[in-house]
Amino acid sequence: MRLALYEPEIAGNVGAVLRLGACMGVAVDLIEPMGFAWDDKRVRRTAMDYIDHVAVTRHADWAAFHATVAPSRLILFTTKATASPYDFAFEANDVLLFGKESAGVPDHVAQAADAGLRIPLRPQVRSLNLATSAALALGEALRQTGLLPA
Repeated sequence: MRLALYEPEIAGNVGAVLRLGACMGVAVDLIEPMGFAWDDKRVRRTAMDYIDHVAVTRHADWAAFHATVAPSRLILFTTKATASPYDFAFEANDVLLFGKESAGVPDHVAQAADAGLRIPLRPQVRSLNLATSAALALGEALRQTGLLPA
């Protein structure tokens, strides 16, 4: 299982997702361009020394990333979906994809996904923070597949 971030814009979110990947033993794919310089110390400040314990792959763009996905399923988390991750059957090699904080993903990326899922929220609010969404989604996917760390 892997986490993928499409054109992330906030260094602190990327750092938190890298820390999540380190703690859960899951690789993280970063699809560029990003909204900040990679050497931005804010990434390391949020990820701390956990950044040394996660496999990170940076992809120049969507096409470069998408070429690496097969044979895995691409599972998009989006506020535009109606299906819940709690009613979905995850597989061990799924790639969990999250869009950029301000705009999600463009239509061609959404259409490339094998499934679209929406974390259930109260109707008065729009969305969760990117790192929070990734943690909820990954936790459920790892639980279902029996891959939670011991």
